[in-house]
Amino acid sequence: MKHASGVYADFLERCRRISASATLSPAQKRHFLALEAENALPYPDLPPAARAALDDGVLCDMFEGHAPYKPRYVLPDYARFLARGSQWLELEPAQDFDDALNMLGILYHHVPSVTSMPVFLGHLDRLLLPYVGELSEEALYSRLKRFWRFLDRTLPDAFMHANIGPEDNLLARLILRVDAELQQVAPNLTLLYHPDLTPDRLLRQAIDNICVSSKPHIANAPLHDEVFSPGGYGIVSCYNALPLGGGGSTLARLNLLRAAELSASVDDFFQRRLPDCCRQLIALIDARCDHLYLKSNFFRQSFLVAEGLIDPQRFAPMFGVYGLAEAVNALQDMAGLPGRYGQDAEANQLGYRISRQLADFVAAAPVKHGWRGRALLHAQSGISSDCDTTPGARIPYGEEPDPITHLLAVAPHHACYQAGISDILTLDGTIRQNPAALQQLCLGAFAAGMREFSANVGGNDLVRVTGYMVRWSDIEKYRAEGSRINSTWLGEEAARNAGILDRQARVVSHEHAMRFDQ
Repeated sequence: MKHASGVYADFLERCRRISASATLSPAQKRHFLALEAENALPYPDLPPAARAALDDGVLCDMFEGHAPYKPRYVLPDYARFLARGSQWLELEPAQDFDDALNMLGILYHHVPSVTSMPVFLGHLDRLLLPYVGELSEEALYSRLKRFWRFLDRTLPDAFMHANIGPEDNLLARLILRVDAELQQVAPNLTLLYHPDLTPDRLLRQAIDNICVSSKPHIANAPLHDEVFSPGGYGIVSCYNALPLGGGGSTLARLNLLRAAELSASVDDFFQRRLPDCCRQLIALIDARCDHLYLKSNFFRQSFLVAEGLIDPQRFAPMFGVYGLAEAVNALQDMAGLPGRYGQDAEANQLGYRISRQLADFVAAAPVKHGWRGRALLHAQSGISSDCDTTPGARIPYGEEPDPITHLLAVAPHHACYQAGISDILTLDGTIRQNPAALQQLCLGAFAAGMREFSANVGGNDLVRVTGYMVRWSDIEKYRAEGSRINSTWLGEEAARNAGILDRQARVVSHEHAMRFDQ
């Protein structure tokens, strides 16, 4: 262990490099300096086995900081805020559309998260519909366009996420129109799709948007409704499904590849190593939540709690996993079997077995501070420093089969991951001439059991990385100039480390899409 003076010298040198950076803005420097200060504090007390698993890379705390003083993801009840105003912010209830936009913009600056910016902007169409009044479509359009620019320029973080749908309405259509026109990284956008509530024209508008901007993400609302109740959740950040009026207290994750590498056999993995790793992850989650709930004073002091905008009991710790593909391949090698994840039926079945065992464990394992006493299982979509693993249950970049085989291979996992699971199809730019095939892919994926549908389209400047958006043009100039968008550096690092440039662009035709109907 380094002498204390050496540790302090390293800390000062990291702070010096941040303060002298030629590519970070003053606000970005402040954020990174604050992280250094937080990580200079002692880590929450961990059992020795959990500490060893964290140090060995079996577990990962997602760099949330050594002393959690705010939840990772916060999903306020914005409708309550608009209807009642805020004593703490000295705001009266919203009276009209302009009031509502202004009040939301104010509150967003007081909603914490792991990024220091809000990750959830609310179900914007539903929030704003009561305040439309006599405004014309063109008047609403101009206001929403200014609001969209305001969000990107004042909260420049690609993890910020708005939801629309599932019902059709003028505001949902206008938000899609504005988002396609402005081509902004922020905010990210999800359409909640419900077959009984979402008309074809709204879904088609979303599909047309994907063709030009790789947004929005589309969520299978009935599957989320079963977990949280209709309208009782939000899709935030990178495909995280969490309770509305609460959020995600922490997200810690298990490296399934490391768990497989430490196993003596396939049976040893399932019977001993995986259960033990799961227990250590629960211990890590409990320790971090203990600090947040019992020592940080966040839930005792926040006006969000006092004014009923969030409820401490509606926060779910997220039990994340990643590297499933590599774990399956390692276990296949251990058993002397040639099949690869995503390509071979036997290997895929092994992956489904892992997901089912994880889901059963999380459903049965109590946590100290959980939603309904439990954590929620999440297929974590990767971070920019990941080098040898694939996000969640995705197929490794560069190894993707044709789109139908791809979707059918990953769909069975989706039933297990209630707090979100995602995949990203990368499609050739010719899909712009055939958006009906893309729509059929989306509907077929939902019929096969997928919770989420996302696609990147070749030739678009906007592209999904792990789930957040970046612009290729921003990545290309980042090293020399930096970026006003806080998340651009993550995209640049992911391009170097995680192989996102190796994604295979596939061509889709009606004939391919018809395979879902067979």
